[in-house]
Amino acid sequence: MNSRPVAIGARLKKYPSIQTLGFKPNFQDYSAREQKLILNTEKIYYPTAFYADLFNAMGKKTFPSFHTYKFALDKIKQTAIFNMLDIPHPETKIFYGRKQKQNILKSFAFPFIAKKARGSSKGNDVYLIQNNEELLRCLKHKGPAYIQEYLPIDRDMRIIIIGKKIRLAYWRIAAPDNFKTNLSQGGVISFKPLPQKALDLALTTALRCGWDDVGIDIIERNNQFYVLEGNMKYGTKGFREAGIHYKKMMVNLIVEEKV
Repeated sequence: MNSRPVAIGARLKKYPSIQTLGFKPNFQDYSAREQKLILNTEKIYYPTAFYADLFNAMGKKTFPSFHTYKFALDKIKQTAIFNMLDIPHPETKIFYGRKQKQNILKSFAFPFIAKKARGSSKGNDVYLIQNNEELLRCLKHKGPAYIQEYLPIDRDMRIIIIGKKIRLAYWRIAAPDNFKTNLSQGGVISFKPLPQKALDLALTTALRCGWDDVGIDIIERNNQFYVLEGNMKYGTKGFREAGIHYKKMMVNLIVEEKV
């Protein structure tokens, strides 16, 4: 019987207490022993997006969860489930095709936010649209237009849920003259305590959406809290600044069966 947790993704490959097999898209490329491990192990860690789908179909547990992978880097799906679950979210609408995009100004007044709907992170492909010229320039990009109301803020909250618990929470404060709070865009971290309502909203959002490894971004405006998005590709700088070794923390959580 295998006593070590089994992982496919290479995130924790340097840690011998986790048995990392590596990603092989051809299942037959795994050895007979590895195939048996994958098929017989109750839970697979870091299955990759490719195998998360397959394990879900087989009824096998994974960490991160199947739903965590399915919503990663997809703002359209996230907005849809926020609306379906009545999770507070800035007014957002997706416009497909040239005909729909011509109607953006019927739904939104300047200024508003335009984002790349899928595949972007770290604050990239996020624009503050203040006039028609900027809108036309933004619409030259391929794909649907993801348009969101602009709520003026100088900071937001990043709340990281791993398993079913909050493991870290902090403020991200935007650099001067920048509406983006992302650390990669010049934002800085503050560990000043966050409002309990924001912490509760983040945890509730993660649990209801089925996300068990995610950074929930929340803003406060006029005493109201809004979920901006779930970031499954969150960075670990916040953990470093908090004095937490992220990978060692994850190994301990896995070995102790806390995720």
